[in-house]
Amino acid sequence: MSDRLVDLPNIDPALFGRLDPGRLLAPARAAHAPRFLLLYGSLRERSYSRLVAEETGRLLRAMGGETRMFDPSGLPQVDDVSDEHPKVRELREWVQWSEGMVWSSPERHGAMSGLMKTQIDWIPLSIGAIRPTQGKTLAVMQVSGGSQSFNAVNQMRVLGRWMRMLTIPNQSSVAKAYQEFDEAGRMRPSAYYDRVVDVAEELMKFTLLTRDAAPCLADRYSERKESAEALSRRMRQAAI
Repeated sequence: MSDRLVDLPNIDPALFGRLDPGRLLAPARAAHAPRFLLLYGSLRERSYSRLVAEETGRLLRAMGGETRMFDPSGLPQVDDVSDEHPKVRELREWVQWSEGMVWSSPERHGAMSGLMKTQIDWIPLSIGAIRPTQGKTLAVMQVSGGSQSFNAVNQMRVLGRWMRMLTIPNQSSVAKAYQEFDEAGRMRPSAYYDRVVDVAEELMKFTLLTRDAAPCLADRYSERKESAEALSRRMRQAAI
């Protein structure tokens, strides 16, 4: 056997080849404002996870983005109602609309809140042929009532990877959040606020860099192979 054949990977050559740099460079750039969906994880009247998300939304809009914030009030437990529930439909439609997301959760019992997890659990990996989260950017944030912790953001990073999202390196964790906001609900100047600004900037940059190339970034050999095998099975069945 020749050295050339030994060096070839054991793959289907019809489904694998050199990557075309043009697909990643994305010469056709989208002209519309980057679209961001913000989720928060507490229904308290003075919800600090919501206030952090609102502050992040202001920053994203100031940088030229468009934002929507989902109100989780009335969202039922997963599998307790059908997918046609109005709140579930709204959440899924807004996820598909978005190009990037912000998840902001309080830390409860050393973890993200149940409400935050419920929202994420209602977002499927696929809706028919559409993968609503794949290739989209994500920023994770948390607020704590006590000392600074990173349990919730670390959990949300795991979920972001599971949802096939591009979770940015930076993150925000606001300790003793009740001290960081004024009576109007605006975040006071501080190192915590500066980090929120950093996260918003980084999310915007990553979204602008990747949104046009998302179809290429999310194009996987294993899925192309699976689709080709499914098509082959259908053609064999049709021929019988």
